[in-house]
Parts: sequence; structure tokens; C-alpha cells
Amino acid sequence: MAEYRVGLIGCGGIANAHAKVLQELEQTRLVALCDVAPERAHDFNTRYAGGAAQAYPDYSAMFEGEKLDIVYICLPPFAHRDEVEQAAQRGVHVFIEKPIALDMQLADRMVQAVQSGGVHSQVGFMMRFGEAVEQVKALIENGEAGTPGWALGVYRCNALHAPWWRDQSKSGGQIVEQIIHTYDIIRYLLGEPKSAFAVLDNLFHREVEGYTAEDVSAATLQFQSGAVASIAGTNGAIPGKWQASFQLVCKNLTAEFADANHATLYRTDREPVETTQIDGTRNLMREETLDLLHAIESGAATRTPMSEGAKTLELVLAVAKSGQSGEVVRW
Repeated sequence: MAEYRVGLIGCGGIANAHAKVLQELEQTRLVALCDVAPERAHDFNTRYAGGAAQAYPDYSAMFEGEKLDIVYICLPPFAHRDEVEQAAQRGVHVFIEKPIALDMQLADRMVQAVQSGGVHSQVGFMMRFGEAVEQVKALIENGEAGTPGWALGVYRCNALHAPWWRDQSKSGGQIVEQIIHTYDIIRYLLGEPKSAFAVLDNLFHREVEGYTAEDVSAATLQFQSGAVASIAGTNGAIPGKWQASFQLVCKNLTAEFADANHATLYRTDREPVETTQIDGTRNLMREETLDLLHAIESGAATRTPMSEGAKTLELVLAVAKSGQSGEVVRW
């Protein structure tokens, strides 16, 4: 079994989940850590690498100092620069958290970099790996579900998050940084968008200094196939509780997802209606890493390459633009 030397850029919150997966897998060894705060890199080294990894103050020095097979990029949106390009130029495969950028110019450079470098990439849209999502996607692809026509997504939470997250100029706002998971999974099931119209506002956090992101939003989407979807989100719901539920209606199938692993399926083309419950237990972050490793070993494509990350980014940027302008955005 091959062992992959892994570097990690950004030792913040989400990086803990990835580092834990890398620590548990026999195929991966965390050998390098990069963070602007040395104490965070030191903490990660102790917890996830047994003190054996090398810490770096910036990713350029890390790429120069280490022979890496894979790099995990867990930076906040505003901090992305040329780390993907530097990795790809060195033949280093890339895992990157969403959103991959805050503008399409940088996103397109990332796509071009991994394609030119011939490296595999995986964007952290983990919901695509849910057991319920996989089963429904298979039913769509083999034709049993019939034509997908309608979807509804709801994202709710209530947390202040980090200061950079509250700053719309640094995070892109709740739609771009957080609800992007829901937009991605609905795009994954319905196809490419045709138009988007949204409304958004900051209703619950106007008194919080530096909070310029929206905390309520609702969007209506139409897809190239003619399918339609509505996605609504808020950061003013139940403290400590995150909800990302969605529903899908196809000609022969209705699916109600509590999350990516759990859903109730209704076969509406049968009499009486046939009901199936899916209760998955899959570790979605583990699955997206295993998918990347499989792609490297087999030469197959990953489920969510950089190009997919760019397409979903384009969608949420369009939704945010519509919410700010009050106009429909069309492709």
C-alpha cells in the first residue's frame, strides 16, 4: 500500500476534521503544516503528527522545503492566493475546502493550474458522498427516478462564527461560504443553472460590530433542464444546531433528505406508493479523502474536481449578486 506524504495549509477549525481522518488512514502521513499562527501549527503537530511534522510560516516555504504528494488547503476564502498553482506546478495533488475563491478569475486560474499540472483535485463538498445522496443520484442516472423537476433546500444555524466570517468582504457572506453546500448538492442533482433570483438581508446581527454578511436569504433557481429549485437560509435559528435539509421531486421518485446520509424515498410510480428509509452512518470527510486517494491510484476522476468547485462557486456568486442588485442573473 502506497503511503502519501501530506501537507496541510491552514490549521483552523475545519482542518481538525481533515487532520483526524489523515491521522487514522494507513495510506497518509502528515509531514508538513503551515499556518500564519505558529501556535496553531504546533498544536496540530502535537495532536495529529506526534510532533514529527515540520511547521512552516508560509506555504511557499513549505513547498520548497518538502516533497509532498498531496496538500490539503483549509484557508478561509479571503486568504487564497496562488497555493493551488504552486502545488500543481510541483505535481502535488490538491484537496481544497469550499469555497475555492471569492471571484471567478482566481477560481479559473485554479482550474487551469490543476489541468496543466496533471494533478488530481478534490473540493470539499462532502454532501455528495452521503449514502442517501449516492442512492438517489444512481436512480437518476439509471433512469428509474425519472426526470428531476423540483428541489427545496433549507439551511439554518445560529452562531457568530469567526470575525472574518461575519465580514462579507472576507467570507463572501453566508450564501457563498456556508449555504454553498446546499447549492452544490442541488446543482449535483438537477444539473447546470439557467437563471437565479434572490433576496437577502442582515436582520438579526445589525448591532454586531463588523457583521456585514447576510443572515437571511432566499433564492429561486431554474436549471437548463427546466427544473426549478428554492433555497433558503438563515443564521438566526436555533443556537448550536445546524440544519441542512433538502427535498427532491422526480417524475417517479420523491426524496426527503434530513441530511446527506438520511432520507425517505417515495416511489410515486408504484401503487401503492413504495416507501424506503435510508439511514446511513458514513463519515463524509473520510469518504471524500478516500475518493481522492482512489483517483490518484487509479487515474480516475474525483467526484468533485476543481472544475466542479468553480461551477458551484459561479452559482453562489450569481445568487449573491442577484440578492444585492435585485435583478435576475442569467447564464
